[in-house]
Amino acid sequence: MGLDFKNNKIAELRKESHLSQRQLAKEIGTSQANVSRWEQGLNEPSVIECWKLADYFGVSLDVLCGRREY
Repeated sequence: MGLDFKNNKIAELRKESHLSQRQLAKEIGTSQANVSRWEQGLNEPSVIECWKLADYFGVSLDVLCGRREY
């Protein structure tokens, strides 16, 4: 499919921004448990959550999702 959440850009962006999982969760309106599951590759964020994450970090959805193919 070309998307690779397990190549965890979410964790990378969060750490570069010096945020805890709890802080990021609060900023985008989700739970710390959700952020943890995304970073572990157990779940994937919804489309709306992806938009929120991309907007928060100022990156494109392609960058956030690790899109490798077009």
